[in-house]
Amino acid sequence: MLVSLLSDNLLEKISFLNHAVSSRATLPILSNFLLETKRGKLVISATDLEIGISAEVPASVEKEGKTTVLAKNFLDLITNIKDQKIKLELEENVLKLKGDKVRASFQTMSADEFPKLYEQKGDVILTLEKKDVEKFFQRVSFAAAVDSSRPSLLGVLFEKGKEGVVLVATDQYRLSYQKTPLKLKEGLEKPIVVPGRVIKELSFLKEDDGKISFCVSKENNQVVITQAETEIVGRLIDADYPQYEKIMPEDADTKTEIDREELLNAIRICSVFARETANIVKLSVEKDKLVVSANSPQVGEDLVEIAAKTIGEGNEIAFNAKYLIDVLTTLEEEELIFEMTGPLNPGVFKVKGDNNFLHLIMPIRIQG
Repeated sequence: MLVSLLSDNLLEKISFLNHAVSSRATLPILSNFLLETKRGKLVISATDLEIGISAEVPASVEKEGKTTVLAKNFLDLITNIKDQKIKLELEENVLKLKGDKVRASFQTMSADEFPKLYEQKGDVILTLEKKDVEKFFQRVSFAAAVDSSRPSLLGVLFEKGKEGVVLVATDQYRLSYQKTPLKLKEGLEKPIVVPGRVIKELSFLKEDDGKISFCVSKENNQVVITQAETEIVGRLIDADYPQYEKIMPEDADTKTEIDREELLNAIRICSVFARETANIVKLSVEKDKLVVSANSPQVGEDLVEIAAKTIGEGNEIAFNAKYLIDVLTTLEEEELIFEMTGPLNPGVFKVKGDNNFLHLIMPIRIQG
């Protein structure tokens, strides 16, 4: 293998690919990048067997070939080679790198040991644009569990709604629900659960105007997401999704209109004291204001008042501050509606004027 390319182009791709490199690999090959020439281009892949990513890097291929190289060392080196044309040449089991003033060589492992990311792409079930990822998918994916004994909670539910695909994610403590106008193709008879990790990687795709396609292979139970020359691969989660409809809120007793940025700032201020008491912050809803407070006997207490317009009776409720910060930093709209029915029922956040989204957070029972 002998290829020439720009270091900055290489760095952009492998920084993204590194998200799929196993940090605790039981198989040494999973700590490597696969480098191979295809169709006159350099294609680099990484996988931890849960997700896989591959991407083409613009390059001049003088000699075909393939190999694997330890991802960490390769990435660390390329990170420090700025704006240079470099050559990568495979000689026996050594990958040699040559730049303007840089020489390096890497021990390699056989490319034949590297697992295939997928056998076949399958059928296209959904096509969308990058702006759809930002508008719909990011509102949901953050609520999926990162670590759970229930596999279904690690994923994002895709199901057909009346107007388009509905996205749902929950970790049992919070739930995000998003209706979209995106149309699922015919042939998807039942809902699917796509790993949350795969959905989160969509935000790192670089092509703002490139179409994104979701392909599902029923035979291999995999999803392959493509944009231009980049592919993200994951195995569908084969587990029954929780019956989230049972906890969807009905009409609330208290509805409060608030400014997202003001509430976020208040939560951050109070979280300083909340750290000592299981991260608990209290929201006290009054007619024309919302009071955010935290109390730690060992540290102290604080409160922040923000303007609010409330319909219904005053109320109090407590949450984990992290969950509040997560949803408030994910949303971009400034005007939100907070709804609640008593301190022991879930609190609900909505975007003002948008009936297609809601985020539900389970409360924390507190004394006094």
